[in-house]
Amino acid sequence: MHRLSWDHNAFYQRALIRRLPRGCRRVLDVGCGAGVLAARLGRRVERVDAIDLSPAMIELAMRRVPGNVTCILGDVLEYPLPETGYDGIVSNTALHHVSLEAVLPVLAGALRPGGVLAVVALPRIGRGDWLVEPLALLGQWVFGVVFYLLRVLTRRPWYAFNASHAAMPVVVDPPLTTRDVRRIGTDLLPGVRVRRLVFWRYLLVWHKP
Repeated sequence: MHRLSWDHNAFYQRALIRRLPRGCRRVLDVGCGAGVLAARLGRRVERVDAIDLSPAMIELAMRRVPGNVTCILGDVLEYPLPETGYDGIVSNTALHHVSLEAVLPVLAGALRPGGVLAVVALPRIGRGDWLVEPLALLGQWVFGVVFYLLRVLTRRPWYAFNASHAAMPVVVDPPLTTRDVRRIGTDLLPGVRVRRLVFWRYLLVWHKP
């Protein structure tokens, strides 16, 4: 990796954590990857279930997460999730790998009343997104310089890629634009909020009535 490169997935973890409801006790992390977000969640809530399809990712996650995090090898569309079992469900850069029409009802059904679904995922570039692209490219470089200097000065990671990043699956051309996600989300989850984030992601947030 170039020394000015940085991890957008890690950067947006805080956006997901901030959306968890007050008094949150049990959380599901969908597409947990190597368990970086699940480990952070495990330090904040009583219980975390972290699910991923990749045996390699689950093996890495099990090495990282604290004891109150359960790592599950499975497909979230097929795994028997506890009905209305979660106070919060989060997913960081994973749901563009699956059918949004199929997965959103499954996740909604696993949330308790008052629970929150918060998703960051990759959109396909739409016509309206071209206005954001120059800002994203400039910000990518500026943040890269700042984070690199902070790594040198503080000896802390500051969104550096970790070794597990190379093993993660990559989608080069996500199927849905942010507008598509908003349309599908609105049809399935009344009251959902979807917005484009600067660094090639969208944020979907839904509060279950």
